Amino acid sequence: MKVSFHGQSCIKVVTEKGITILVDPFISGNAKCDLVVAEENPDYIIVTHGHDDHVGDTVAIAQQSGATVIANVELATFLSMQGVENLAPLHIGGKRPFDFGTVKLTQAFHGSSTVQDGKIINLGLPTGFVLSVDGKHLYHSGDTGLFSDMKLIGQLNPLDIAFLPIGDNFTMGPEDAAIAAEFLQAKVVVPMHYNTFPLIAQDPHAFVASLNPELRGKVLEIGESMTI
Repeated sequence: MKVSFHGQSCIKVVTEKGITILVDPFISGNAKCDLVVAEENPDYIIVTHGHDDHVGDTVAIAQQSGATVIANVELATFLSMQGVENLAPLHIGGKRPFDFGTVKLTQAFHGSSTVQDGKIINLGLPTGFVLSVDGKHLYHSGDTGLFSDMKLIGQLNPLDIAFLPIGDNFTMGPEDAAIAAEFLQAKVVVPMHYNTFPLIAQDPHAFVASLNPELRGKVLEIGESMTI
């Protein structure tokens, strides 16, 4: 599969069969994203949690493309109320087969909400996920702090690539993300969720350099892709 990074926590996966999976499409209002909403035509969208910088342009992209949106049950229900027609609700620990492979939701330690009419709306538990495609396993942690059960995620799924937040303040910072990388033992670790806002300013190259030499870290610049 081909994987590309598009700022904050947005990644795009294109399978060997040409199926496109877009994750956390925070595009509008994100100066760090290179994508254009009107040009996106994914087959699937995965949303890790309900915060605006992750739901982003999910509704608009799903409506124009007919993409199936994969999310926790509460968030999927909320998105259906916003006009999204094709939904695949899951919850933590649940795995579901699709025509490209499988998605399994994993826990994340964070929040998941939005604000409407001056009121906070809870959108279920935040998640990460393991995507199994073309015989490869990709882990996207979502927004999270460090937790020791990441060891189990790595043990249950021999990971080819892991995307981890390093921004600090709202998620893990570089030091905790380096420990997470040790727990997961992915073949490649890619930093995400940094430099979008001043509060999460970080040096991704310094993070990669800080990793145990036995681990391979890689900074994907905005729009850059790699094949795993």
